[in-house]
Amino acid sequence: MFVDRVILYCESGNGGDGCCAFRREPHVPRGGPSGGDGGRGGSIIVRAAANVDNLAHVAGHKHWKADRGRHGEGDLRTGKSGKDAYIDVPPGTIVRDDETGFILRDLQHVGETVEVAKGGRGGKGNKHFATATHRAPREFERGESGEKRNILLELKVIADVGLLGKPNAGKSTLLKRLSRAEPEIADYPFTTKYPNLGMVQLDYRRQFVMADIPGLIEGAAEGVGLGHEFLRHVERTKVLIHLVEPMPMDQTNPVENYLAIREELKLYKPELVDRPEIICISKCELPDAEPAKELLQEEIGKPVHLISAMTGAGLELLMEMVWTRLQELEG
Repeated sequence: MFVDRVILYCESGNGGDGCCAFRREPHVPRGGPSGGDGGRGGSIIVRAAANVDNLAHVAGHKHWKADRGRHGEGDLRTGKSGKDAYIDVPPGTIVRDDETGFILRDLQHVGETVEVAKGGRGGKGNKHFATATHRAPREFERGESGEKRNILLELKVIADVGLLGKPNAGKSTLLKRLSRAEPEIADYPFTTKYPNLGMVQLDYRRQFVMADIPGLIEGAAEGVGLGHEFLRHVERTKVLIHLVEPMPMDQTNPVENYLAIREELKLYKPELVDRPEIICISKCELPDAEPAKELLQEEIGKPVHLISAMTGAGLELLMEMVWTRLQELEG
């Protein structure tokens, strides 16, 4: 199961109470106060971790609570601090306060963390309240309560390249051909119900991450189908490969299909239409591929390329073009 949005309840640990104690030993008159401090409560920390690709592992664990701090003891012994609780999420996860919508942190790189609920501070023991005129204080502090908060985790896939297109345009087949990813492939639309990631290796020093974004349909920007769930993952991609099927199963026009997807991107976020884009007619082994390329190229005034994930035609040139675009963006 792929989960890219989940709400969690987080409660950090309370701080331990300070201790009220006095030193009582033979031959030590007026031993004085010896109460130790309480330990700090554990915090709840969200951490971007490697080898985690979605939020399914936390979807069934909605309540997170850290350990409380232990109370202080006599002989100036400080209570043990509570253990922090870590929530591991994939890189690309946005952490929000669910009540206000405020973004606490956008975790884009492995190892980045954000403390979403701070553990309570431990109370002071009576030793801290001793003065020259108040030598036997009985005052001590209670530990502070931990924080409680609902957080919203929202995953937006981070990939160098995103594959776009109508359902059944051949995105999953292309990803499988170019990487070791194993997306579900079938001869009916909407086979892909969540993004798949794959590492594309051009040679020993050149590689990039490619994402197969599930097929979009008209009205996706308004939430038709799973539109918002899919479009969210386009935002983090640097380069888009737009696949257009030359002979759609639903008998639609390839040019209109291309323009419809572009319109959905514009309605969702206008800046997405300015993202570097490589347009390809997929399944170029079909007889209508060449006419579809010429028609689309004439209509939009941009270069259109012919590729086939089945035969491998045009793929080497396509990958070199993608690498060049990525280098231009970094340079």
